[in-house]
Amino acid sequence: METLHYERLQETLYREVMDNGLQVYVLPKQGFTKTYATFATKYGSVDNHFRVAGQEEVTVPDGIAHFLEHKMFEEPEGDIFATFASNGASANAFTSFEQTVYLFSATEKIETNLSTLIDFVQRPYFTEQNVEKEKGIIGQEINMYADNPDWRVYFGLIEAMYTKHPVRIDIAGTVDSISTITKDTLYTCYNAFYHPSNMLLFVVGGVDPEAVFKLVRKNQSAKSYGPQGEIERIFETEPAEVGLKRKECRLPVSLPKCLFGFKEAEAGLDGPEAVRRDLITKLMLDLLVGSSTNLYQTLYEEDLISDSFGHEFNSSPQYAFSAIGGDTRDPDLLLGRFRELVEPILASGFREDDFERARSKKIGSYLRMLNSPESIAHEFTRYQFRGGDLFEVLPTYESITLEEVNERLRSHVDWNRLAVSLVVSP
Repeated sequence: METLHYERLQETLYREVMDNGLQVYVLPKQGFTKTYATFATKYGSVDNHFRVAGQEEVTVPDGIAHFLEHKMFEEPEGDIFATFASNGASANAFTSFEQTVYLFSATEKIETNLSTLIDFVQRPYFTEQNVEKEKGIIGQEINMYADNPDWRVYFGLIEAMYTKHPVRIDIAGTVDSISTITKDTLYTCYNAFYHPSNMLLFVVGGVDPEAVFKLVRKNQSAKSYGPQGEIERIFETEPAEVGLKRKECRLPVSLPKCLFGFKEAEAGLDGPEAVRRDLITKLMLDLLVGSSTNLYQTLYEEDLISDSFGHEFNSSPQYAFSAIGGDTRDPDLLLGRFRELVEPILASGFREDDFERARSKKIGSYLRMLNSPESIAHEFTRYQFRGGDLFEVLPTYESITLEEVNERLRSHVDWNRLAVSLVVSP
C-alpha cells in the first residue's frame, strides 16, 4: 500500500495495484458519515473501433458502451439495484465519451456494498433474450433525448464540428445501431475493456484504508484473470476545420437555443500537459464569458442572453472543443455582438487584476469541491484516466500566468474554427 500525502490540502491518499492490474485508491475523510465508491473502466462511447494486442481488429455498433452499462445491472436472480437498496445504499452508473462508471453511496454496510459493487461489475450476464428486451428500453431513451432541446443543441454543436471522430455520435447510439447489438458483441467489448488492468476503484469517505485494501485483495484473489494485451483505440484522421459552420434543428421551444464554440486545432495532448491546458482554457473562458465579465453583462443588459448562458471545455487526447451559449431571443444578433465584444479583448488581452480575481475564484471552487465525496470521486477518476492528478490542481492553478491565458485566448478563439448549433421553433 502506497501513501501519498498532500500537505497543503491536508489530504492523504492510499494506493495499491492488485496482482491483476486493478488500481485501487482510498481517500479517508475523517468525520464524514457518507462513503462514496466508484468502479470505472476507461471505456466510453468513442471506443467503437479497437484492437487488443494479439487479437483481431474489431468494429462494434455505436452506443454499445452505454448498452453494456445498462446490461451490467441485470443478474440471473434479479436487478442489482434491489441488492444495494437492501443494504442501505444508493447505486447508479453513467457512460461518457471516455469512461463508464459504476457507483454507490452509503452510510452503513460499506464492506458489503463494496463487495456488491466489485462483484456485479466483474460478473456479466448477457443472454439473447435480455439483450433483445434492452433494445426497446434504450430505444425509448434515445427517442426521449431526441426530443430534448438542450441535448439536441449540444450534440448538434459536436456534429457540426466533427466529421470523422465518433465523439460526434450520441453516447447512446441510434435505434438502428443498437438493433445490431448481440450478446456476443457485448462479451467482446466486456472482455476487452473490463479487464482489471483497464479499471480503477476509488473509495472516499469515513473508511479505514487497510480494511478496504484487505477486502479488495481477498475479492480479487478469488477470481481468475489472464494477462491482458494493450488496447489500441483506432480513429480516423479528423480534419482540423469544422465540418459545418452552422447546424439547425427544429423543435417546439419558447426561445431559440444557441450553442457555439471553437474546435481545437491541436489534439494529442495527455498527462500533466493536457491537464494544464484544460485548466488554462477553463480559466480563460471564465475571464471571457463568465457571469461577472463585462461581455456577459453587456449581452444580458441587451436582452440577448439569460441565466442559462454558460460555457464549458471538453477534451481528450483526440479532440477538444469549447461550448458557449444558452437561450436567446435572437441567435444571429447574439453571435454578431459576441464577436464585436470579443475582438477588442483579443487585441488587448485580459487585465492582471481580472486574471487574479478569476484564478482565486477557480481555486476557491476547487477547494470547496474537496468537501464533496461525490465530486472528488468523479473528478479523481477523470484525471487519472487522463494521466493527471486531481490533487495537483492547486499548484497548477497557482503557476498559471496571465501571459499563458492571453496566449490561450488567441490560439483558441479562431473564427475559422467556430461552429454554431441552433434549436428553433418550427
